[in-house]
Amino acid sequence: MKSAFPLNRRLTKIAMAVGVAASAISFAGIAQAETVKIAIAGPMTGAVAQYGDMVKAGALTAIEQINAAGGAGGNKFEAVLMDDACEPKQAVAVANKIVSQGIKFVIGHVCSGSTIPASDIYENEGVVMITPSATAPQLTEAKPHKYIFRTIGRDDQQGPAAAKYVVEKLKPKKAAVLHDKQSYGQGVATSVKAGLEAAKIPVVVFEGVNAGDSDYSAVITKLKSQGVDFVYFGGYHPEMGLIMRQAREQGVKAVFMGPEGVGNKDITAIAGPASEGMLVTLPADFAADPANAALIKAFAAQKRDPNGPFQMPAYSGVKVIADAITATKSTDPTKVAAYIHANSFKTPIGTVEYDKKGDLKSFKFVVFTWHKDATKTEAK
Repeated sequence: MKSAFPLNRRLTKIAMAVGVAASAISFAGIAQAETVKIAIAGPMTGAVAQYGDMVKAGALTAIEQINAAGGAGGNKFEAVLMDDACEPKQAVAVANKIVSQGIKFVIGHVCSGSTIPASDIYENEGVVMITPSATAPQLTEAKPHKYIFRTIGRDDQQGPAAAKYVVEKLKPKKAAVLHDKQSYGQGVATSVKAGLEAAKIPVVVFEGVNAGDSDYSAVITKLKSQGVDFVYFGGYHPEMGLIMRQAREQGVKAVFMGPEGVGNKDITAIAGPASEGMLVTLPADFAADPANAALIKAFAAQKRDPNGPFQMPAYSGVKVIADAITATKSTDPTKVAAYIHANSFKTPIGTVEYDKKGDLKSFKFVVFTWHKDATKTEAK
């Protein structure tokens, strides 16, 4: 009878080979999963840091939720915060830093004036950028893009929505349109002016003011002398708050209105009682959507405020990237960008679908009435 040892040895070798092969397959599977860095770029400091906080709250909540559910196709996300202070030159420096660190996905930037120059760098370097807040049409109109997207509408959607409400509901006799001379503010103000003039409402004052000034008495004098009963301001809340407060102090009784850049609770801290009755165009109140109830609890669990114009668009931007990575089984930005262009996505802001420019095929701005306690109600 032959010894059993040679057979045992052969079986042992086979078992070891199978084990090694299984381990190789296992490690190969693990190797395919990555830690994918996503930059959250915007004003973490400066006069409009509140908007950076909104974007950060939405993006971080999305990253945490996606990671907790197993990641994007098994890939876990890692947030990298980048501060551009809403300054174009700093935004360019931030974009170059993102590229140098090999980061391939960006949520941001926030301000249009910063987003536009940064987007050129991302487009040239093949970095996917989704801005939840930059509304200036120039971002996507100036040149064709493969890698640049938004999860918010454009000013040429927001401006007409504002003008339509003013024409149909307010019917002013004399209007003034002011702006802060910047890409975003001047762009949306020009759109509103065109809408008012098309409806034969005279715009008797159209003027830019300097962002950062503390005294707007010169332009307020013009508002008084022209007897305007409606004032639209294109820009951000620090200037809007001061203009409203100083106008009320000088006896101007006109209705004031602004874009989503003024829809911040800090405008009440600046304007005080003068903020009562201000009209503002904002994205729909996604935090009030029953479909987002569980998501609102996730914000609350991290002590984050979900109530603002940019939290849900920021969350949705991360989700779009995650869904595209999952679907393509790739973290290659070129493949991800192509998938985003060609498909639709279910998000907290509704179904997201893109045109060839990277703009949303549809987005609705809603007019709200602001109150002096920093709350808002949908305008009637």
